[in-house]
Amino acid sequence: MKFDASQHRCTIVINDQLSPGLAMNAASVIGISFGRTVENLVGPDLQSADGVNYPGVIYAPLPVLLAGDDYVQQLLHIASEDEEIYAMPFSALAQSCRTYEEYGERISPVNSQQIELVAIGLIGPKKKISRLTGNLPLYK
Repeated sequence: MKFDASQHRCTIVINDQLSPGLAMNAASVIGISFGRTVENLVGPDLQSADGVNYPGVIYAPLPVLLAGDDYVQQLLHIASEDEEIYAMPFSALAQSCRTYEEYGERISPVNSQQIELVAIGLIGPKKKISRLTGNLPLYK
């Protein structure tokens, strides 16, 4: 996907039952993964007047919202059926692993319907993302 801030909106939806530490972990992982996989999401580095480099940041706001477990799962289902919505699911399984190798070993034999999501990142047309997330409260 190629991000266009004039047409797209992005958000992260966190399961409202997560502790603050796990919620911050989920949002961080999704943000890093978005930056790696979504073209044109992050702007170029900028420099201050005295030459200090400030790495590029996201071109648009990235609200972190709260939703119940069922709705987080529903968002993945909706996104999987809509070609215009890019979803970045994040699982409880991923949070429980100490290494990426362990995560790979534990996720590969499991059917996706059995994987509990703790968060999901969404990027897509502004109206569609707003319709899906506009009534969700901001994570505070």
